[in-house]
Amino acid sequence: MSATTHAPDVTLVGEHGGRLPAPIAGPRPSSGISFGRLVHVELRKMLDTRAGRWLLIAIGVVIAAALTIMFVQNGGEHPFGDYLQATTMPMAILLPVVGVMAVTSEWSQRTALVTFTLEARRTRVTWAKVVAALAVGVVAVVTSFALAAAAHGAAIALRGASGDWTFTWTALLGAAGYVLLGLLQGLGFGMLLRNTPAAIVLYYVLPTGWSILGSLWSQAAKAGEWLDLNRTMEPLFSGSLTGEQWAQLATSVGVWVALPLTVGMWWITRAEVK
Repeated sequence: MSATTHAPDVTLVGEHGGRLPAPIAGPRPSSGISFGRLVHVELRKMLDTRAGRWLLIAIGVVIAAALTIMFVQNGGEHPFGDYLQATTMPMAILLPVVGVMAVTSEWSQRTALVTFTLEARRTRVTWAKVVAALAVGVVAVVTSFALAAAAHGAAIALRGASGDWTFTWTALLGAAGYVLLGLLQGLGFGMLLRNTPAAIVLYYVLPTGWSILGSLWSQAAKAGEWLDLNRTMEPLFSGSLTGEQWAQLATSVGVWVALPLTVGMWWITRAEVK
């Protein structure tokens, strides 16, 4: 038995006769990576990792525990708003870590070089991260609404609780805002620092530090009416907002969400990739 091998076509190049394989036959790509594919990749970076997977599991466990307690306590006699708060608050607190790691993991694990080699236009990559974070946030909000409605319905059907579905649109907006703005804020802090521990610690420590400073210094408490994001979002849960309250909300969102995102995106386009 004999075997025949066919050497690939080669092209002689250079004065020393170096040999390279012939170009692969077929049409050449005429366009770059689509933005939809970039968003899909960023979604996988957020969720299809060991850290992201366990974080989602932790959020699910916390929500399940909160709903179970409410289902058992007082015969499940709680309004829909309380069930919604039990589902949205764990997401609003923990999901920003997903946004942080979506950026910082690339720099800490040195995969940013691969990312920006495959797509050299860094602005498109950063916008893909923003869109992916918003997509995760929207899915989280819809899921929290569905879980709250299911738990409240189960309490009515199985525990004999009286249904209380009254809820204002501003409260729904506040619940969605906590999740979406938290994710974007985590993403912005990740872009600014590009270091996972630093970004996570800063994200959680700053609100606590602001509250402590406000309790000790009256001027900080007054400034917190405009700059403390947690305080400016409180009226969304209680009812309609006045013009001043909308201005306070816009100011705090601009400082803690829009500004870190803008500066972080600018910084990533100029940071040295190692």
